[in-house]
Amino acid sequence: MYLKICAVILLLQMFAGFAFAQDKRQPAGQPGGILQGTAEEQAACAPDSNKFCRDAIPDTFRVLACLQENRRKLRKACLKVLEDHGQ
Repeated sequence: MYLKICAVILLLQMFAGFAFAQDKRQPAGQPGGILQGTAEEQAACAPDSNKFCRDAIPDTFRVLACLQENRRKLRKACLKVLEDHGQ
């Protein structure tokens, strides 16, 4: 149970990083979350989060919920990231 909670927190932080990286209104130099996922994980889900969940960015919880709602439309790489993090 503890590991699942940690995985969810990690995934949420990772999507927060996507949101901040894609939000052009964010001031330069402002750091994102501590745990943002690997560069490969970010690259895997950034296109899908921008395509399906643009309105949810930068709200991490809404982005995650949106990706879960659009699971059938996600690219295999992003789907694997979700699955690897217990989603």
